[in-house]
Amino acid sequence: MKKTKISNTDLQNMLSGKVYSFPKYTTQIINLANANAQGTRPKVVGQMSDLIQECPGTNLQEWEEWYFKKHPTAIEDATKKIWAMVQEFQKVIGQIDEKMINEWVEELIVVKTFSGLKFQEAILKRVASETGKNYRLSVPEEESAGIDGFIGDTPVSIKPITYKVKNLSENINVPIIFYDKKKDGIVIEYEL
Repeated sequence: MKKTKISNTDLQNMLSGKVYSFPKYTTQIINLANANAQGTRPKVVGQMSDLIQECPGTNLQEWEEWYFKKHPTAIEDATKKIWAMVQEFQKVIGQIDEKMINEWVEELIVVKTFSGLKFQEAILKRVASETGKNYRLSVPEEESAGIDGFIGDTPVSIKPITYKVKNLSENINVPIIFYDKKKDGIVIEYEL
């Protein structure tokens, strides 16, 4: 059996005859700017997976003509959004120095790793504060019984919100504190 590979550039060339060339690192910056600006979201350029299926054409030229009739300003709209974000990057890039990078790496490796892996204590601390009680983390024997900590004298288990929809045969006989990790923090649900 013979194996062969078609590179993305070759694939693009075979199907469209168009190959773009960008200086090193520029597409990474443009991708990052686009992710922040959301320039190529469906509300700006249309839902591509649906549009390509709707298009009656079979070649690049027919697709291009059909797409621009449906979305005549999409490329320009996306470009403006991304360009605005690149300009924001240009404003702040000069502020980045070795000290800032050192702080960023330290925050990632030390603080975020610790916080990300030890957030159960923060949950216990918050619930205890809101209920006017003390808290403590469980010891290994308690952990093996499904207890993650105590709020006052009440043992509790801490589970992700997705645990609610899972069909697990696990039987937890203590109150459960549910959490939902969001981009900007943790949302906690509990009844004690």
